Amino acid sequence: MMKTIRWGIIGLGKIANSFATDLQQVTGSELYAVASRSQEKADEFGKKYNASKCYSSYEELAEDPQVDAVYIATPHVRHHQDTLLCLTNGKAVLCEKPFAMNLAQVEEMISAAKEKNVLLMEALWTRMMPHFKFVKEELESGKYGAVKTLTADFCFDADFNPEGRLYNKDLGGGSLLDIGIYPVFCALALLGNPEKISAKAKIGKTGVDEEIEITFDYNSGTEAFLSSSILKDTPTIATLICENGMLVLNSKFHHTDKVTAILNGIKVEHDFAYTGKGYYFEIEHFANLLREGEKESPLMSYDFSRTLIKTLDDIREEIGLFYE
Repeated sequence: MMKTIRWGIIGLGKIANSFATDLQQVTGSELYAVASRSQEKADEFGKKYNASKCYSSYEELAEDPQVDAVYIATPHVRHHQDTLLCLTNGKAVLCEKPFAMNLAQVEEMISAAKEKNVLLMEALWTRMMPHFKFVKEELESGKYGAVKTLTADFCFDADFNPEGRLYNKDLGGGSLLDIGIYPVFCALALLGNPEKISAKAKIGKTGVDEEIEITFDYNSGTEAFLSSSILKDTPTIATLICENGMLVLNSKFHHTDKVTAILNGIKVEHDFAYTGKGYYFEIEHFANLLREGEKESPLMSYDFSRTLIKTLDDIREEIGLFYE
């Protein structure tokens, strides 16, 4: 019999709703507990997704002995402290991206997970999705030849709210950590670490990056052109131009189900149709790791998460964006 993983969710905003929706599809996983700083919000969320326990404090959920795994969906600036809270209580943790605010915090989280001998993973769902696995495997096969350029963007027109998560610097606001992380992830996962990073940004009146343009240069001659914005809408596509063809991760590239492949002049449309919102693959991957007694994901390894946050740190330094 497959062990049922009893999940807890800390932080009950928009992404937690998407996660809870897909969790209902995953065999061998169930939503057991939810936690908000508001009992009313916890009860409302718990009722919607049939949670057994609804807590008004994160500490209560972390201390519940029935919880096997915790999904952390709080604002960026809380990821570090909320992860440490759960790890200290021996819970496996799937923490929403960005893993934390900087490399020092990520190192502390990894050290705590190793000390407690529990599973910890950054929740960057794209890495587990079938379309992204396909593109990575196609490039690694060598048949496309060397990659010449990668162009990837993630932009949307957000309503201006100085107190909201996107514009509030105290909450880790800005485009880079929220959505720019996806183009950066795409380049690192498909091309590796660049030799040179250059970036320029529009810093808004609340002190966060509202738009950013990033270039990765590789010694091989490959270049990656990456951008994000909370001021405009774009199709959000990732395009790889290669020696022998091209691969296009279509609109909403971070969770698309369609990839256009052109190899030696032959065009093929690949459809990776999936049900739900796409969090299914991440949840299933993490739950399987937990059942198997693994402490680290081979797909989102500690080293990759270190590289990702270090790259984001370097980009922020380049544009002069610092958080307290």
